[in-house]
Amino acid sequence: MNYQCPLCFKSLQLINNNYRCEANHQFDRAKEGYVNLLPVQHKGSKDPGDSAQMMLSRRQFLDAGHYQLMRDKVAEKLAGYLPEQNQSVLDIGCGEGYYTDYFLQSLLTQFSQATVFGLDVSKVAIRFAAKRYKLVNFCVASSHRLPFPESSIGAIVRIYAPCKAEELSRVLIPFGILITVTPAAEHLQELKALIYDEVKLHPEKNEDLPNFNLLDECRLNYKMNLSGGEAYELLAMTPFAWRASEEVKQTLKQSKDSLYTADFLIRVYQYQGE
Repeated sequence: MNYQCPLCFKSLQLINNNYRCEANHQFDRAKEGYVNLLPVQHKGSKDPGDSAQMMLSRRQFLDAGHYQLMRDKVAEKLAGYLPEQNQSVLDIGCGEGYYTDYFLQSLLTQFSQATVFGLDVSKVAIRFAAKRYKLVNFCVASSHRLPFPESSIGAIVRIYAPCKAEELSRVLIPFGILITVTPAAEHLQELKALIYDEVKLHPEKNEDLPNFNLLDECRLNYKMNLSGGEAYELLAMTPFAWRASEEVKQTLKQSKDSLYTADFLIRVYQYQGE
């Protein structure tokens, strides 16, 4: 499957390490192997997405295995529901590739033709990902206009990442699969208690997804035993970091091992389009 030009929406062909469409729009493949399909006029800011520091924090935290249970559960659902007629998978908001590569490795044990794409708006994140995970197809692109043709993807995974329902419907094949991961009620409540005077449970909202049927839903709740440094890395990779005072950050760094709640809601949808 070929990428789609983000400017004219024609198919992109890889020729001499450059992606080019019929309209002669050209996108170079970086030395790390990814392609940047986010035109300047679509950025919205100079460097959209997560920063290098956030990526470093995320990589250290994820490499320690604290979200492994969630990763493995999503991979299990993906292997169980992946359509036989199209074994291409798109991980939207893939970050530094921790989940994306695992999805590919686990799928290849069952599906020899499995292909996995990782997409993120952050160029820093995609560079991190492509340097480490060589078998995944990574691209810098907007989730609001996915650089893929209509009805070309068998399954999409979204771990916290936003994307318009119309775009999901456009690129998924009929009866393709969408897997979402969102925070459940108690997710990181101990971390929130350090920042907010009143800790509110995460609302469990039903996403507005026309033409999608909910096939499967499960909640994954467990405790993580984190050192002060690990708790700080966790804070740094979440939106809570913007609200945390310098005092809270220093307190976390110097704290002893503590328990923190991981609480995820994992849903599997099927697209009912024609």
